[in-house]
Amino acid sequence: MSGQVLILTAGMEPHRVVPWQKAINMLFLGKVEVLEEYDEVLYRSVTITIRMPAVVRLVRVFRGIKRAVKFSRINVFTRDKFTCQYCGEKRKMRELNYDHVVPRHMGGRTTWENIVTSCYPCNARKRNRTPEMAGMTLLSLPSKPRTLPITVHLNFAGDIPEVWSSYVYWNAAMTEGEDP
Repeated sequence: MSGQVLILTAGMEPHRVVPWQKAINMLFLGKVEVLEEYDEVLYRSVTITIRMPAVVRLVRVFRGIKRAVKFSRINVFTRDKFTCQYCGEKRKMRELNYDHVVPRHMGGRTTWENIVTSCYPCNARKRNRTPEMAGMTLLSLPSKPRTLPITVHLNFAGDIPEVWSSYVYWNAAMTEGEDP
């Protein structure tokens, strides 16, 4: 894991993860500044020591093409703040699923406007019914978000490096209490 570098935007939000070699290249091109380093030394001479970067920040403001927010499970959970939209309980990602407000067998589609985050007990209670039929109330009506907080969804087997924890604010919602 120590071979990976977290890149932050100029505004200090997680942007992406790259190999350390790419981060070093970006550093020498003046595109990033190093905020955190791993203990591993890449180069040592009498006058200079270069450590492997762990977290870097883009120097210039990144102005990419503005795109609509992509529909995905992680983005639905992020929109709903990892909170069941029926009981209001905040949960870990592994304890949540998404629920069709209008069930598919009744013509409900898998869209931003028909999907909400639910915990497994509430999802089982609602079953293949609308919230009204199940006697349940939605905390908020689902809608397509214009923007979402940036989340860097990493598919790592274990935890993120400790040195990233101050910069990846959402990690607790996704991995808190997870077994290694």
